[in-house]
Amino acid sequence: MVTRPCDLARELEELIAALDRRVPQVEQAGEADIARDAAALRAKAVERLAELASEYPSGAPDGGLPIQMVNVIDTSDRA
Repeated sequence: MVTRPCDLARELEELIAALDRRVPQVEQAGEADIARDAAALRAKAVERLAELASEYPSGAPDGGLPIQMVNVIDTSDRA
């Protein structure tokens, strides 16, 4: 199955947004591990989105990524 870059970018943005909305459940066992894994996953998604943006620049004749898909704020250092 071939995924178009713009579709992959949209899915990565949705993943990043979902991870940003996640509220840590400090009372649950294993939450520190879950939060750490979520932060690592978010960082990888942001990295891949940046790679896609450089591979398929906005306005490229090959159907580059819309500019809004590359404007992800890096909040990976948030608590």
